[in-house]
Amino acid sequence: MQIQLCEFCLKSGMLCSKCQAKVQSGEVSEQYIEVAKTLLSMENQNQFLQKVTLENVLEAGGFMVLVVGKNDSAKFNSAPKLVRDLGDKFGKRVLVIESGTKDRKFLEDLFASQHIVTINIIWLPDGSTETRVVLQGRGTKRLSKKRLQALTSVAKKVRNMDLRVEYAY
Repeated sequence: MQIQLCEFCLKSGMLCSKCQAKVQSGEVSEQYIEVAKTLLSMENQNQFLQKVTLENVLEAGGFMVLVVGKNDSAKFNSAPKLVRDLGDKFGKRVLVIESGTKDRKFLEDLFASQHIVTINIIWLPDGSTETRVVLQGRGTKRLSKKRLQALTSVAKKVRNMDLRVEYAY
């Protein structure tokens, strides 16, 4: 697995000066270290983890968000037991998001259980933008208000994207 710290440093628990500098600067969080250790210990049972890049770990809206490399989220989606075990260990729901993708792909990953009808950018008078996501409302299970707030919080923290979510009927 490709991680931001030395594999030896993670396994031994003693950080070299280079890894220590990353932690002190805030580039790598304590939560990142714990998740990376856990994933490294799971590598033997899940061979695909050897080819995965873990870029960042964030906490937003009650979710633990794993930001992984391009095309790596599909590998995690093919192993739901691993994601569930990771969530059980840390006591949070786990959301796997790819970095370096376009906004549409990011939103599709974020609202994976819903069908996105359209995505619009709204330009506000103060010069800022808001992304309007319209989800299919007829014949599908709607997301709870709490879950919608959590997902908009994730979008804000991961991509600095303000979301407005609506349903089309």
